[in-house]
Amino acid sequence: MTILSYAAQSATSPLAPLQIPRRAPNADDVVIDILYCGVCHSDLHTARNDWKNTIYPVVPGHEIIGRVRSVGASVTRFKAGDHVGVGCMVDSCQHCAACNDGLEQYCAQFPTVTYNDPHGGEPTYGGYSEHIVVTEKFVLKLPAGLDLAAAAPLLCAGITTWSPLRHWQVGKGSRVAVVGLGGLGHMALQLAKALGAEVTLISRSPGKEADARRLGADRIVLSTAADQMAAVAGQFDLIIDTVPYAHDLNPYLPTLAVGATLVLVGYLGELDPALNTTAMVLQRKSVAGSLIGGIAETQELLDFCGQHGITSDVEVIRIQDINAAYERMLKSDVKYRFVIDMASLRATG
Repeated sequence: MTILSYAAQSATSPLAPLQIPRRAPNADDVVIDILYCGVCHSDLHTARNDWKNTIYPVVPGHEIIGRVRSVGASVTRFKAGDHVGVGCMVDSCQHCAACNDGLEQYCAQFPTVTYNDPHGGEPTYGGYSEHIVVTEKFVLKLPAGLDLAAAAPLLCAGITTWSPLRHWQVGKGSRVAVVGLGGLGHMALQLAKALGAEVTLISRSPGKEADARRLGADRIVLSTAADQMAAVAGQFDLIIDTVPYAHDLNPYLPTLAVGATLVLVGYLGELDPALNTTAMVLQRKSVAGSLIGGIAETQELLDFCGQHGITSDVEVIRIQDINAAYERMLKSDVKYRFVIDMASLRATG
């Protein structure tokens, strides 16, 4: 079958309406009508081929909230009418050590991602579309009571920050710092606070204090103020660094406690300037990285957010405004995540 989507046909063309194929559902598949789709920086990077791996035409979108239209004969966890989510993955090999441990994001064969993945001989197409067909194992239950639009970014920005918080066992009494207050940072503040941590925002921008405190920060430290950075030396058990570009990590290492970790969740690539390992060796400090979470961990996140009333701060847009939204994202002109109301796609015709 073919359905309507918004797609990029080249690295320089704007996203525009396009009919795309969707596979026929199998017995273990869930067919989902897409209600909302979050807009991630990865969408923009892929549409514009910044990572040099885009398969055109590409339909972005991996923060999907929808309603189940139908289920296959062997599906037991979902029924028509259920509100569900689909995140960054739609399949994995299911038999490697990582998959067996519920860490599908680290699948030895690499997981099948929600868009721009040549799965089954043709690329996967994402959430900027009418509906999607996903195997039951990779569909997530949405807790009752969460705002549907504001829940969409939990499926990427939320789980990207939840996974390191859980892996490094953040809880009551933990001292957590978050570097950067954007889509990832604003989720990290809320989640760390709800887990019981003492939370600090480290930012270059002095104007973010009120927002940071609203989101759960107990303290704000300006990274450009040497006295403020010196005042938090040896303080943090975990630093979640959400900055999406190459930046100097060396000023943050002195703020870690002995044996503590700085984890990168926003940037992939070489460090510039280089990392000075002295503090790491002399005080057993670590610099680590973390991707999204597995399916079980993502469901745990959604359930936790349902219990604590945590969602993303979003600006809801029409699909027809996606190209303007991309330009605004490049200027950091959004607090803190765009979400597309996919009902607007029907107005495209």
